[in-house]
Amino acid sequence: MKIIFATLSLSMFFASGAIDQLFGSVACGAEPTTVRLWEGDAPGALGSEEKDIPTAIVYLPAKASAPTGAIVICPGGGYGHLAIDHEGHQIAAWANEMGLAGIIVSYRHRQRGYGHPAPLLDAQRAIRLTRQNASQWNIDPNRVGVIGFSAGGHLVTTVLTHFDLGDASAKDAIDKQSCRPDFGIVCYAVISLGEIFTHGGSMKNLLGENADPELVKSLSNERQVTAETPPCFVWSTAEDPVVPVENSLRFVSALAKAGVPVELHVFPQGRHGIGLGADIPGASQWPSLCHDWLRRLNIAK
Repeated sequence: MKIIFATLSLSMFFASGAIDQLFGSVACGAEPTTVRLWEGDAPGALGSEEKDIPTAIVYLPAKASAPTGAIVICPGGGYGHLAIDHEGHQIAAWANEMGLAGIIVSYRHRQRGYGHPAPLLDAQRAIRLTRQNASQWNIDPNRVGVIGFSAGGHLVTTVLTHFDLGDASAKDAIDKQSCRPDFGIVCYAVISLGEIFTHGGSMKNLLGENADPELVKSLSNERQVTAETPPCFVWSTAEDPVVPVENSLRFVSALAKAGVPVELHVFPQGRHGIGLGADIPGASQWPSLCHDWLRRLNIAK
């Protein structure tokens, strides 16, 4: 069924419930520090140049008396580049303002020569790395979530629906950590693949031409939601001409059917790629609405 939207303002809440030695310490309140996700070559690396090395940019909040929550950040960019300022650094600063750590994933993408599964492996590794360094970074490993924008939102919904609890027998201590997020924040996201409203550029960059239909289905993430999917905060704008709001609506519907707690906001105004939404009527409220949601989850104070 095709749904056509004019302007609307909709808000819904469905209720249901070895690396330390390599990189050294990152002091609370310090300038952001960039760390490699893997000590050696990343899985599937095509070389050893800078473009082949996925990293995490770690922003820690002012020193807190107790461990804080953390948000692993996946900027958008159509899987062809990273919008790392307004969907990365600015988001990490917002996380710090809430007393949370912000960890930006500089993941591999098509401009760097990579498609699936490299972005997913990088994002999952960033979550594991955060938990492995929880004590050093003063983070509660049980309050580690993800946020993603546009194609980074697709990456986040992939992480939210494709995860494991770690490999207890792994030689790499980081691989012993779970990559299941504790919560997800999904912002004007590409989610559905192979649909009339799919963002074709993101799908092509991620999967290439003539992708296997089964792979397309497995990465159309509204189809992969289960009762084990973490709680989500989802928002978009009704007038987004690039990534239609139907992506978000189908994902939220799947979450609700699976009994996963979800809060949805659809704002009437806002082009695609607005980041924190400053000065945009309605959409500029999403950071405060999300902060309130994080408080209710006991993630932020």
